[in-house]
Amino acid sequence: MSDPYTPRPAVHEQEVDGIGSVRVVPLDPAADAPLLHRWVSGERAVFWGMNGLTVRQVAEIYAHMDTLDTHHAYLVLVDGTPAALLQTYEPQADRVGACYPVEPGDIGVHLLLAPAGPDGARPGWTGGVLTAVATYVLLVLDRQRVVVDPDVANGKAIARFAKQGFTAGPEVVLPEIDLPDVYLPEKRAQLAFLTREVAFGR
Repeated sequence: MSDPYTPRPAVHEQEVDGIGSVRVVPLDPAADAPLLHRWVSGERAVFWGMNGLTVRQVAEIYAHMDTLDTHHAYLVLVDGTPAALLQTYEPQADRVGACYPVEPGDIGVHLLLAPAGPDGARPGWTGGVLTAVATYVLLVLDRQRVVVDPDVANGKAIARFAKQGFTAGPEVVLPEIDLPDVYLPEKRAQLAFLTREVAFGR
């Protein structure tokens, strides 16, 4: 039986040892909002910054993102099951671009992993998802370097990126964004970088 995401054309597909078939598909803001709302409302997702929002507000945020050429959102599926929310962006079009010297070939990534299933966390799962994401942004999109900006208080995410080969950059303060369509509070972040050469040797 096919999963409900099958009709969506994948931007990337990959078999990852230990976890299975990974597909990266474009987010559907309206259809995916209830799922995303469950993910972003939990205490584990406090650093994502959407605690307290309604399903409609979540849908509106991603509908707005869908109008941008510089920011994109995707679902990462493992064997047809949603495993993560992936956002990519052009650093020079984002507030992080004011906090470090952006280089040609840079791409920004935000990644929110789905809560563990009823059987609990699976060994190697996070690393496998990150491997597929790195393959997509660095090889498929032909970029030279990934930048991530986890909150300095999010030690778990910082450690996860370090384990994946990211190199710590500066600790920065991302400025507040207060626009009609977007509000982001000031954020103290730990930048980290992963180059294509480090990840894939090319």
